[in-house]
Amino acid sequence: MSIEVNNLSKLYGSQKALDGISFQAKPGQILGFLGPNGAGKSTAMKIATGFLLPDGGDVVIKGVSVTKHPLVVSKMVGYLPEHNPLYLDMYIPEFLSFMGGLYQLSGKELAKNVSKVMEECGLMPERTKKIGQLSKGYRQRVGLAKTLVHDPEIIILDEPTTGLDPNQLVEIRNLIKSISLNKTLVLSTHIMQEVEAICEKVVIIHRGKIVAQDLLQNLTATEKGFTFVLATEETLDAEWFSAVNLIDLKVLSSNRFLIRTPDPQLFRKQVLHLIQERQLNLVELKQENKNLEAVFHELTQDSV
Repeated sequence: MSIEVNNLSKLYGSQKALDGISFQAKPGQILGFLGPNGAGKSTAMKIATGFLLPDGGDVVIKGVSVTKHPLVVSKMVGYLPEHNPLYLDMYIPEFLSFMGGLYQLSGKELAKNVSKVMEECGLMPERTKKIGQLSKGYRQRVGLAKTLVHDPEIIILDEPTTGLDPNQLVEIRNLIKSISLNKTLVLSTHIMQEVEAICEKVVIIHRGKIVAQDLLQNLTATEKGFTFVLATEETLDAEWFSAVNLIDLKVLSSNRFLIRTPDPQLFRKQVLHLIQERQLNLVELKQENKNLEAVFHELTQDSV
């Protein structure tokens, strides 16, 4: 695992900002880190980047302990805080070169990295402008480029799409997806659609404790199992499903069933085998999920 959070705790006076949380993030998988305001998300991310030390537990980044080697960890991580700090009077290449220098990059290596992240983040058309002249969307791109300039394998983004218009949102979302292909990426956001669009795994924190962590498809599955809609061109017979692993079956029409199963992978295999065996023409096989926003509300509603 690239990130291992182990029994992490943090106190501010008598208040527990984090109360023994544990989770993991691995390469190539975008992890959505969710929670209401004040839940402890930013505290956890600051500890993971080495900017803040915990009162208990530890974060291990690629085998390195943040409690023992915070400066080492800080160089291994690219962190974009919610309020994107930029020097508005600097030109984009100038700013990125300055940030790269803070990570002891210089000469050809620094120039190469700056050019690479500007290309990756779509900043080349604006390279002759000062940051203060850029739109909100392009400033976020500069923030992402700053996060990547030292080529870290771990990326932590705190509310990276706040204040963007719909077009800018799509652009930054696609950029985050492309970045995550070769990185371990943790994304904190209040936008549930954002998580549903790009995250594979979700961790939900509430009052300093983790209240849910799972793959998104499992977290949003309906209660009492996984629900599927099955439709064929031909008439279906409920008796055909006697050997299929299911909880219950509801007939919606002669050729359309609503089926609940405890094991979606096994169910798909069994149904596709049945379709082939009966020589049926499949019209639809769709898993019905709960909305992530509803799941989030169920788990954190006493905070409202």
